[in-house]
Amino acid sequence: MRPLRSALLGAGMPLVAACLVAACAVGPNYKRPAFHTAPGYKEENGWKPTEPADAMSRGPWWKIFNDEVLDQLEAKIEVSNENVKAALAAYDQAKALVDQSRAGLWPTATANLSRIRSAQHGLGAISAGGVTTLNTSGETVTTNTVGVGVNWPLDIWGQIRRTVESNKASWQSSAAALAAAKLSAQATLATDYFELRAQDQLEKLLDDTVIAEQLSLKITESRYRYGVAAKADVVSAEAQLLSSQAQQINAKIQRAVLEHAIAVLVGAQPAELSVSPTAMRTDVPTVPAGIPSALLERRPDVAEAERKMAAANAQIGVAKAAYFPTLTLSGSDQYTSTMWSHLISLPNRAWSLGPSLAETIFDAGARGAEVRGARAAYEANVATYRQTVLSGFQQVEDEIATLRILEQQAVVEEQAVKAAREAELLTLNQYKAGTVPYSSVITAQTTRLAAEETALTVLSSRLQASVALIEALGGGWSAEQLPR
Repeated sequence: MRPLRSALLGAGMPLVAACLVAACAVGPNYKRPAFHTAPGYKEENGWKPTEPADAMSRGPWWKIFNDEVLDQLEAKIEVSNENVKAALAAYDQAKALVDQSRAGLWPTATANLSRIRSAQHGLGAISAGGVTTLNTSGETVTTNTVGVGVNWPLDIWGQIRRTVESNKASWQSSAAALAAAKLSAQATLATDYFELRAQDQLEKLLDDTVIAEQLSLKITESRYRYGVAAKADVVSAEAQLLSSQAQQINAKIQRAVLEHAIAVLVGAQPAELSVSPTAMRTDVPTVPAGIPSALLERRPDVAEAERKMAAANAQIGVAKAAYFPTLTLSGSDQYTSTMWSHLISLPNRAWSLGPSLAETIFDAGARGAEVRGARAAYEANVATYRQTVLSGFQQVEDEIATLRILEQQAVVEEQAVKAAREAELLTLNQYKAGTVPYSSVITAQTTRLAAEETALTVLSSRLQASVALIEALGGGWSAEQLPR
């Protein structure tokens, strides 16, 4: 084996060195397309966030809500959510492809060992101890062979390097997709959680409403017994109470559905998770949106699209390299004999070493079509990247507008609830005094309940919009976290 190694070093390496010096990677070098960004967000005018600018850089983004139950649930996403696990497996697969493509830059060595028995009638050659004789008797012959071989396709035109470049970009794209999957699951969990808390608050509101209407029914029954109220008042009070009790029962459906959704998000069966009811928070933490240009580095879906664009660009070089001849350096060292005991001996040895050059001279336009296809795939990825960026800007603007307008609505709704409560109390007192019919009480109660439900919906929407804005801003993620 040593002579082959010497031959490789002595005869082949100068050729390899000369080829590598002259080697170049064909195809365009990647440069991210420029994207014009506005200096600020239009909808941010007049809106003030409640948290400092570095709120998301000081830990997990959901910590700004200061909710221990939410913290415990969010911690389970990364290790238990099945969609995140699938994204992680895709990331590992992409990393393996990088390692696989890198292996193509190095020579492949093989070893072989065989022992073959054969019979040949008529003339045949028998080799033993370096002496070749004719086999005229048709006897069975055993041939032993042992050897090694080396095959090294030289990457002169950069086809393998462009493949590595493409796979590395795809690997980084998978890393960004993994971050996007985590962020999406985390944001969905937080949204479902605040909807669940809104349902808890709605149930409490309906419980209080049922208690108040039970009291109203007792008042009407008492007035009826004393002959100062009609039977219709009692029936109307009963109908109103039953309607509220029906809403009270129905509200439990949506809460159960949300609790089940949260269980699946954290990778648990619905039967294994219960979230105890508690009062809903009344404040809405928000984060600053920053400047639009920063969004290009903060959103994992934008980074994913940008890395796919880089991978597609490298594939143009892979396709172009097919136009050029391939140069392969091959060598082998082998011993063959019918005598096992004297197999490894100089007379039984055969070795070879040399380059081979291959070039396709006619392919009916297949290579040209492949290059055009690679360019088209790149242009498609450029368009996808630009659309992803535009969608990101849109989502941020949408959520800022939603938060700003809902804050204004919340102030009005709070005043409406106070007025409706006062009107209900005054109307009930007037009914007790006999100055208004009971229908006025029902109207006041219905108005008060509707006002409180609307105020609750606005609060829930504000919390969900806060989560959506954080998700739209990337949840504190940065392109610097991509593997290098």
